[in-house]
Amino acid sequence: MNTSEESLKFRQFHTSLGGPPPGPLAKVAAFVLGTIMMIAAFMFSLVALAVVAVGAVVAGTWFWWKTRAVRRQIREQMAAQRQQGAYTERRPADGYIIEGEAVRESEPAHAPDQRLTS
Repeated sequence: MNTSEESLKFRQFHTSLGGPPPGPLAKVAAFVLGTIMMIAAFMFSLVALAVVAVGAVVAGTWFWWKTRAVRRQIREQMAAQRQQGAYTERRPADGYIIEGEAVRESEPAHAPDQRLTS
């Protein structure tokens, strides 16, 4: 390929994209606009994170406030059980529970020369 063919293909390629390659001023403008867009996106993400954090705190506070009566009842029941001695050591009704392991050894079902007769 010679130089004229290459330059012709280069011009055809750039005309299909919409024009000649951008100049230095266009590149600087694109860099500045891109930087401004990234800063705006970062600021938006910080605002979104703050909104989510405040929402989580509000939801947690609401849940804590709504469950305060249940927590009070649980504390009262625990205190009443401690006074009655319900937390003393209790044995199961059937006796002691012994943790362990059991191995069952069984005899072979039938020898190959023996046959079952009924």
